[in-house]
Amino acid sequence: MLDTMTLTKASSGFLGAFLVLLLGSWLAEELYDTDVHYDESHVAGYSIAVPEPDTGPVEEVIEVPFEEVYLMADAGAGEALWRQCQACHANGACSNGCGPYLHGVVGREIAAVDGFGYSDALAGIGGAWTPEALNGFIEAPRDWAPGTAMSYNGLADIEDRANLIAYLDSLDD
Repeated sequence: MLDTMTLTKASSGFLGAFLVLLLGSWLAEELYDTDVHYDESHVAGYSIAVPEPDTGPVEEVIEVPFEEVYLMADAGAGEALWRQCQACHANGACSNGCGPYLHGVVGREIAAVDGFGYSDALAGIGGAWTPEALNGFIEAPRDWAPGTAMSYNGLADIEDRANLIAYLDSLDD
């Protein structure tokens, strides 16, 4: 059954396979070793020369007040921006969507549309939707009325806001 020669062959095969596995592991470790330690004079990667930033005179940005921008607003350009609002608002009187209708919003009291459930944030503000108030609300609704249910992130460009408010004001005509 098991003689000495068979036992020697089996153990030699096992030890040979183990030796090949150990040598393969050692070779792979040498080829793919990523724990190479360099002194400060050696840096891994490429060095890219970056020019120093220009420290010349900084051009001052003049902030134009909203009132001046609104005087030159284009209602036609605002009509193109209206498409963003149509998802939730209607521009016809007395037809609410997810949001209240915006026909006649400029000059209307805040949270004054009958049949629409306003958030406590807007219901508690009071006052009227002046162009300046609409500007602040459209720029950042959650900052202007913290807790508002309006999920819109806001319109950053002041000219776009002025154009949109001019379009909303033209709906009264």
